[in-house]
Amino acid sequence: MSAGLFPSGGRFDGRVALVTGAGSGIGAACAARLAAEGACVGVLDVRASGARATAAAVRGRGGTATALSCDVSDEKQVAAAVAELLNAYGRLDVVHSNAAALSREVYGRDHHLETLDADVWDRTMAVNVRGAMLLVKHAAPRMADGGAFVLTSSVSGLTGDLDHAAYGTSKAALTGLVRYVATTYGARGIRCNAVAPALVLTDAARLALGPDRLADKEAERLLPWACAPEDVADLVAFLASDQARCITGQTVVIDCGTLAHRPEHALHQRRLAPP
Repeated sequence: MSAGLFPSGGRFDGRVALVTGAGSGIGAACAARLAAEGACVGVLDVRASGARATAAAVRGRGGTATALSCDVSDEKQVAAAVAELLNAYGRLDVVHSNAAALSREVYGRDHHLETLDADVWDRTMAVNVRGAMLLVKHAAPRMADGGAFVLTSSVSGLTGDLDHAAYGTSKAALTGLVRYVATTYGARGIRCNAVAPALVLTDAARLALGPDRLADKEAERLLPWACAPEDVADLVAFLASDQARCITGQTVVIDCGTLAHRPEHALHQRRLAPP
C-alpha cells in the first residue's frame, strides 16, 4: 500500500479514531486511510505484532498512530484499550469495529450446522458481536462532541449458505446492533452504520480460497473486478466523515453487484465460460 493511493486531506484533522482488527487486511487499510486524512489512529489487533506493524507503516507515511492490543471479547481489555487511547490523545471521535474471529480454529471449523461445535459458535459471537457491543459501551460515553461508529458486517449476514452459519449469523446480528446504537445515541450526535462487503481480495483471502473458489466468486459478481481493502476503506472513511452526517442506522453493501441479481445469473456465466 503506497501513500499515493490516498489523497491528502483533512476530513479527520483534529480527530481521533480507533480501528479494531487493524493488524492486516481491511482494518489496516482503514487505519491508513483515516490517518492519511488527518486522524490520530489507535491501531488495535489481538496480535500485538500486527498492530505494531500497521502503526509503524502509518507513521512511516507521516501519520499519527498508536498500537494497541486486546481481545475485543474481554470487557476489561476493551475498557483498558479505550482508556489508553484517550490518555494518548485526549478524545475519541471515530470507532471502526472490524475485528472478527477468522482464525483456522474458529472460522475454519464453521461448517455444517449438524456438526458445528458449539464452542466455535460461541467464540464467533463473542468476538464478532460481543466485541462490537463492548466497543460501543466503552467508547460512546467518551464521545463528547458526537462521533461515528462504523461496523464491518458482511453479505454473509444478508443471505444464507451451506457453511459458516456462525459467521453469517454474527454479521446479521450487527445489522440489528447498528440500528440500536443509532437510536440510542442519535440525540447526542453519534451516528452508527455498517459496511457489508462481499469478497475482499486480501492476501489472506487469496491464500484461503485458492483458484477454484476465487473463480466461483468472480462468477457471482457483476463487475469485472473484486473489492480491494482500499475500496472498503473509502466507504468506511465516508461513513465516518461529516459528508455522511445525515446517514445513520444503515448497512451499506459493497459487493461489486454480488447481491444485485438472481442466482441464475452466476450459473449462466459459468456455463458460458470456456472449459
